[in-house]
Amino acid sequence: MSETRIEAGGLSFGALVAGPEDGPLALCLHGFPDTAHTYRHLLPELAAAGFRAVAPFSRGYAPTDVPADGRYQTGALVRDANALHDALGGDERAVVVGHDWGAQATYGAAVGAPDRWRKVVAMAVPVGPALAGSFFTYDQIKRSFYMYFFQNLLADVLVAANDQAFLARLWADWSPGYDATEDLALVRAALGTPENLAAALGYYRALFDPARQSPELAAEQLAVSGVPPQPTLYLHGAQDGCMGADVVGAVRDALVPGSEAVVVEGAGHFLHLERPAEVNARIVGFLTS
Repeated sequence: MSETRIEAGGLSFGALVAGPEDGPLALCLHGFPDTAHTYRHLLPELAAAGFRAVAPFSRGYAPTDVPADGRYQTGALVRDANALHDALGGDERAVVVGHDWGAQATYGAAVGAPDRWRKVVAMAVPVGPALAGSFFTYDQIKRSFYMYFFQNLLADVLVAANDQAFLARLWADWSPGYDATEDLALVRAALGTPENLAAALGYYRALFDPARQSPELAAEQLAVSGVPPQPTLYLHGAQDGCMGADVVGAVRDALVPGSEAVVVEGAGHFLHLERPAEVNARIVGFLTS
């Protein structure tokens, strides 16, 4: 596994890469508060299966650029995914993997450009119809308190305080019992400046503020709420403290034939880090079948 830079869609992305350059592209998109290193267990397995596995740092997460246009809506993440497909020489064999915000970008990329992506893997955030049906339950509103807190500009100061202790508590709540020491050090490196942290919080602010959404990205934004037409593997940790696992049934009902929706026991939100052997085997098995 090595580090590289990729110029795509007007941004310079830092990324981790593994596997043969002529292999089919496997683009792996991370979420919050996380980094491309979240795929450190998966990338070598994808590479061993013949994929050119690439995990970029999302827009605003160092070492990727903070975008000059300040766009952090999910439609921008979708456009980034498809631009990276182009920049990396992807073809119709390409697959896309996403966790958390990366799952949202994955859905949008797969729906909006189905000719680019052969199969889809998403983790921890459900597909549009299932998300819409679960997001406004009382229990989920409690779990999602941080989204509403981030609308307050004081969040920039409070999240940064005490070496980003707020983010450490999120990891502890979302993946109970997991030792996130290594991951949190990587997050602090990616979000260590006020500009980078504001970018990460900007994803949530764009979610609720129409003024932060661009009409130019309307098609990509709409695609995020759709259901991928490709076979899709959805994985969700049974102990996820960010998004309740009770959503999995609705995901299963929404996905197209040939798809799977699986609850991973003994894992929380960061299931691919908590149960890497099981999660990697499921992902690689699905993508190569």
